[in-house]
Amino acid sequence: MNQDRLMKVLLAPIVSEKSTMVADKNNQVTFRVMQDATRGEVKAAVELLFKVQVESVQVLNAKGKAKRFGRFDGRRRNVRKAYVSLAPGQEINFAEAR
Repeated sequence: MNQDRLMKVLLAPIVSEKSTMVADKNNQVTFRVMQDATRGEVKAAVELLFKVQVESVQVLNAKGKAKRFGRFDGRRRNVRKAYVSLAPGQEINFAEAR
């Protein structure tokens, strides 16, 4: 896999109540990833950027909700999420990550 491509696969960590609960319970970290990212690319990108061992990756596509902005109809963007299971003893601390 191309190193430049791997640097662009992960867009942002998802920090929410649900992702925090999943992180505590299952030792998983949640990321927003590119729409065409594969499981293998996500695994390689996390291992490259954070220097941790990844056990598995689950990927899902969340459709954007239809919303109204005043009198105008709008739509939130579609999001592709990756739930990354870390090996036992591994941890990602976003405060120290570069």
